[in-house]
Amino acid sequence: MNSIIKNSRRIVIKVGTSTLTYPGGKINFRHMGDLCRVITDLQNSGREVTLVTSGAIGVGMGKLGVEKRPQDTSRKQALAAVGQCELMFLYDKLFGEYNQTVAQILLTADVVDSEVTRNNVVNTFTRLLELGIIPIVNENDTVATAELEGRRIGDNDTLSAIVAKLIGAETLVLMTDIDGLYTANPAEVPDATLIPVVPEITPQIVKLAGKPGSRLGTGGMATKISAARIATAAGIPCCVIQGADPENLYRLFDGESIGTLFLPVREDTK
Repeated sequence: MNSIIKNSRRIVIKVGTSTLTYPGGKINFRHMGDLCRVITDLQNSGREVTLVTSGAIGVGMGKLGVEKRPQDTSRKQALAAVGQCELMFLYDKLFGEYNQTVAQILLTADVVDSEVTRNNVVNTFTRLLELGIIPIVNENDTVATAELEGRRIGDNDTLSAIVAKLIGAETLVLMTDIDGLYTANPAEVPDATLIPVVPEITPQIVKLAGKPGSRLGTGGMATKISAARIATAAGIPCCVIQGADPENLYRLFDGESIGTLFLPVREDTK
């Protein structure tokens, strides 16, 4: 299976808020700069990369000096509007340092649910990838309240799996603040061990994921399991890796066994 990951050409990479920002919401320029460099290098090697990014609300909080994530939807939307602008400005600047063109795509659930608009989205992705442009995707938080009100259909882990399925990706990579799926919460159980391969997402695997949520983000291992379920059901392997070191992407696509790999569902078991 590592050879399948190594040889995959069309890939979707999802990066979480915790990878892009410090706990206070300020941009982690080292991580973000390294991420753009590594992704551009993967693109230069002949791969087609799509980046799904969280962070708009977190970045908005940092820019406006908001310490606690608000509960009401309108304030979250305002933070997302400010943060998304800042986020894309930085992506454009950092990718531009490596002469890599990027494009912004903001999606909502209703867009991918409708056949007509879904086809339009697929056509846009296809043309951008043909042109060597990296699509940068986020939930359109300023108009879509599904994610902001806590309904999990809108989280960006799930969004990345939907995008991977839409564009026919060969691998989905979820970058997060933990090394992968463990046998127990490593923060609470010191001898918890990393699970390198998950052949099937069983109720026991779902239980290991625990509860979602962090101070700045909306995800957690639970949403990554949900995303992995969507991807693997579509025949796409899904990898959960530590995002603090973007060079883990090199290791993954060089064929090393890192993080947790969720194997795609075999045709005869669908």
